[in-house]
Formats: sequence, C-alpha cells, structure tokens
Amino acid sequence: MSAAAFIVIAIFTLAGAIAAATMPRLIHAALSLVLAFIGIAAFYFLLGAEFVGLVQIFVYVGAVAVLIVFTILLTRRGQEDTRGFSWGGVVVAIAVFCGLVWAILHTRVSDAAPQIDPLTVKRIGEVLMTNYVWPLQCVGLLLTAALIGALILVAEEKR
Repeated sequence: MSAAAFIVIAIFTLAGAIAAATMPRLIHAALSLVLAFIGIAAFYFLLGAEFVGLVQIFVYVGAVAVLIVFTILLTRRGQEDTRGFSWGGVVVAIAVFCGLVWAILHTRVSDAAPQIDPLTVKRIGEVLMTNYVWPLQCVGLLLTAALIGALILVAEEKR
C-alpha cells in the first residue's frame, strides 16, 4: 500500500466526513457524506478488495446517498431550515475517538499473519448459495416487502 495514496485518501475521506457533520445546510451535508463514502471505497480498492469497494459504491453512493438526497429534496418545500451546532455530537465523536485510540494502543501486533486463501467473487457466490442461502432469501423477501409497502404508501397519497 502506497503511503502517499493512503494519506491523500485519508484527507479526502476525513474532509468529506467533517464537512458532512458541520455543514449548516442539510443537502450540502448529504453531498459531503457521498464524498466520505467514495473515500471509504477508495480505501477498499487500495487494499485490493475490489468487490467490496464496488459494493460500497453501488450500495452506499448509488443507493443510500441518492435516497438521502432525494428525501431531502422531496420533503423540503421552500423552507430553509439551518441546523445549529450540536455539542452532543462533539461529545459522542470524542468518546468514539478515545475508544478507538484505546483499542489500537491495547492491541497486540503479531509479525506473521496467517496465510488466507484469496477471496474471489466466485467464492462469495458459492458461499452465499450454499451456507447462507436462507439469510439471503430472507433479505430478498424483506426488501420485496419494503418495496410493496412503499408502493402502497405512495398509491394512498395520490388518491
């Protein structure tokens, strides 16, 4: 892993995350969150986990972030409500940061990592279709029920 690439991606990701937490307008915060999601995907690509990086882009940038932006655009009808500064968020962020630093400092580092078989998309598919077929089907059923529920709610509003 290139140290320069890591530093650039880290700055990019942290800038997006800090902007998402501090922007006064909600739409700008949501778009900054998209930048943070892209930075996390870049970390996955840098580590050689291309599949996880693409899933990060498809699911979080392509679905979750777009859903957040559309929700903001559809629910805000001309009102310009700016959020104030939240000290509670600062306290939670500092607590999480201190917990992470404590965990990093108290973790033993071993020199020799065990050899792991490379994880391919084919292997992920085999595991999903053999060992985890029932959870996969349950998630598909849950998403279908959520889609039908959303369609029913939209259909009732139009009447």
